[in-house]
Amino acid sequence: MASIEYDFLRSQLVERRQRLETAINGVSTQATLTNLLKEIDTALARMDDGTYGICEECHESVEKDRLLADPLVRLCIDHLTPNERRALEADIELAGRIQQALLPPQDVRAAGWDTHYHYQPAGTVSGDYCDLIHPNGGHQDLFFALGDVTGKGVAASLLMSHLHAMFRSLASVKLPLDELMALANRVFCESTIAGQYATLACGRASASGEVELASAGHPPAFLVRGGSVKAIEATGLPLGMFSKGEYEVHRATLKPGETLVLYTDGLNETRDGANGEYGIERLAKFLGARHSLPPKALAAACLDELNAFSHGARQLDDRTIMVLRRAN
Repeated sequence: MASIEYDFLRSQLVERRQRLETAINGVSTQATLTNLLKEIDTALARMDDGTYGICEECHESVEKDRLLADPLVRLCIDHLTPNERRALEADIELAGRIQQALLPPQDVRAAGWDTHYHYQPAGTVSGDYCDLIHPNGGHQDLFFALGDVTGKGVAASLLMSHLHAMFRSLASVKLPLDELMALANRVFCESTIAGQYATLACGRASASGEVELASAGHPPAFLVRGGSVKAIEATGLPLGMFSKGEYEVHRATLKPGETLVLYTDGLNETRDGANGEYGIERLAKFLGARHSLPPKALAAACLDELNAFSHGARQLDDRTIMVLRRAN
C-alpha cells in the first residue's frame, strides 16, 4: 500500500484511539470500548512491524478498499468466516440500495429538455456518479452531472456518495460553473486521501437552449446535431489531483431535436472477445447514425450495441450514459 495511504490510515487510527479513550472515561460500561481500543493498538503495532494489511491466514494483501473503509480489517475476503462473509455481503447490498436511492428520476423533463440516463453497475455497488437537479419544479436551469471515481467496490461507492452530497450542496449556491468546479475540486482534495480522484462532466441547460459544460478529465461529451457529432473535450484535470484547478466552460446553443450525450468510460472501454476496445470514435459514429431517436431509445440502442460488441462477455466496469435532448 502506498505510504501516503498508510500514513492516512495511521492518523485515522490514532485519532479514533484518542476519541475512544475519552469515551471510556465517560461511561460506566467500558468492556466493548476497551476491546475496541485493544484492536486499534494491535493494528498500530502491526503497522510498526510491517504486517499491517496482510491477511493473517494466507499472508496475502488485504483488499485496499476494505482497509480504507475499515482500518481494523485483518483477513482478506477469501478467509472470512461464513458469518463474516454474510455480514459483508449484507453491508454491500445495503450500500447498493443506498446508492440506488440517491439516483435522480430516470426520465426528467425540465426547462425545455427531455432527459434519460441508464445506470448499470458492474457489481452490487458503483463508482459512477449521476445526477439531475431541477429547482422549483423544473422552471429554472437544469443542472446535470456525470462522474466516475477511481477504484471499485466499497471505497469507490463511498466516494460516489461523497460526490453526490458535495454537488447537491454546491448546485444550490448558483455559482458560475467555472467557480463551482474549482470549489468542488478543492473540497474533494481536502476531504480525500492522495490517489483518490474523480473525472466529472457537469453543466447547466437553460430554457433558451443554451448549455454550459465543464469537464474535469472526463471522456469527451458528444453534441449531436443531425448526423453531425462534435466531441467536447475535457476542460481541466480530474477532481482531486491538485487543490488548485481551473475549468474552462464550453457553451453551445441547441435547437429542438439536438442532443448532448455524456457517458462514463465503461462504455467506450467495452472489450470484445479478442480484447479489442469499442472506442470513442465508434461510439460517436453510432450516436450520429441514430440522432433522431429520443433519449430513452438512444440510450437503449447504445447499450444493445455494446452488448452485441462484447458478445455477452461479463461487464468489467460500471456503465452510465446520460442523454439530454432539446425538446421540440
